[in-house]
Amino acid sequence: MLVIFVRTIILYIVLLIVMRLMGKRQIGEMQPFEFIITLLIAELVCIPMTDVSIPLSYGIVSVIAVFILHQIMSILEGLGDKIKFVISGRPSIVITPDGVVLEELKKNNMGVSDLIEALRNLGYFSFEDVDYAIFESNGKLSALKSKNTSSQTLPLLLISDGKIQKNNFELREVSFNELNEKLNNKLKKLKNVEALTMDENGRVYLKLRGKKFEILQYERGTKEC
Repeated sequence: MLVIFVRTIILYIVLLIVMRLMGKRQIGEMQPFEFIITLLIAELVCIPMTDVSIPLSYGIVSVIAVFILHQIMSILEGLGDKIKFVISGRPSIVITPDGVVLEELKKNNMGVSDLIEALRNLGYFSFEDVDYAIFESNGKLSALKSKNTSSQTLPLLLISDGKIQKNNFELREVSFNELNEKLNNKLKKLKNVEALTMDENGRVYLKLRGKKFEILQYERGTKEC
């Protein structure tokens, strides 16, 4: 037990030194290769920490080797943007003044619902609340607030990339056919609907493929929108 205790203290000190040398960004805003290195270090330290049959030097050497690899990758990143984009990826603009950019979301293996969740974490509940939104290469979302603020009610995602969200239609107490009729058959080609949300007041955000988003009003009990 005493041997494991001492080995743990030694590896902890080595790991603390290495993580400090890697920089504060390791803790807060990791790039993909930094995240992988952090996982590797955790695994490399755990094995010699608890298995006394493995020389302690093996764990220390492994951690130092990973640290050297991190430094090499950091140097390569500094050689130019092209190399940096290959190693860490590039930021993706997922919302512009024209609306949601579905192609960029797909490149990041994300959907419209994922974007809505990320926006809510920033305090934005509607696509109208931001003029630009960018997924940084470290996976965080940055947003530029719009000068035009939307209503204070919560919009629900009714259509995402041509797929109907039935539960949300039920929550808004409206059918697809009724909504399509009130919106002058703008939803006829469902596959062209990249994103459609509607709040409690019937305010509709509609983004069709290749077009700028539209703000429409759904009125219950009337034939026109």
